[in-house]
Amino acid sequence: MPSIDLNSDLGESYGAWSMGDDEAMLSIVSSANVACGFHAGDPLGILKTVKAAAAKGVKIGAHVSYPDRVGFGRRDMDVTSAELSADVLYQIGALQGIAAAAGTKVGYVKPHGALYNRIANDPKQGQAVIDGIKAVDPSLVLMGLAGTQILDLARKSGLDVVAEAFADRAYTPTGDLVSRREPGAVLHDTALIARRMLQLAHQGTLEAIDGSTIKIDAQSICVHGDSPGAVAIAQEIRRAFEADGLSVRSFLPA
Repeated sequence: MPSIDLNSDLGESYGAWSMGDDEAMLSIVSSANVACGFHAGDPLGILKTVKAAAAKGVKIGAHVSYPDRVGFGRRDMDVTSAELSADVLYQIGALQGIAAAAGTKVGYVKPHGALYNRIANDPKQGQAVIDGIKAVDPSLVLMGLAGTQILDLARKSGLDVVAEAFADRAYTPTGDLVSRREPGAVLHDTALIARRMLQLAHQGTLEAIDGSTIKIDAQSICVHGDSPGAVAIAQEIRRAFEADGLSVRSFLPA
């Protein structure tokens, strides 16, 4: 049966501040991008999420970020390469320790928010992230935005990569994500989102915000865990996939 990966950003609650429904999402997705404490997440909450993921057979990825809890990692930062590499390896190492305690392991790395967007086409910061990953474990897979330079740079640097598309975000005609500051950037209609993801899975295309058709070659689809109605969106995508003969399965080996 053909398959595709479905991932979500989880482990983002902090103390008394609750973000998303990790338990529900872990019953739907095949990969979990777990916060590492720099943009969100506290040690106990991260451990609970990783344990729950391990119990459900969901693969774990390190959701590394700029050090920006106040801005939820969505503010761009002009940091040195040495700082960024150290920040990345520090976060991966922390999650690896938690994963080991939960009887599982970290299999991939997905940068978060502003860092994700910055490195998509910034080779300097992109290389710093790659260097941080390789310093910890060169077998880790880098997840990045489909069609962007970071994937080629990572491949040339010896990392395996997986290209990602976003279920709940609008795209520009050039294949970039529409800025969250713009109207229509975040999608909420579950039926529409599911139809778009079926089109992506079968045809490798999506409708951009201006109505044009763009090509996207992606092996993983993300539903943001903090989006309103995230669980309903993920459920509808999975239901539509399975009804159409597509299984939801991680890109990592079993």
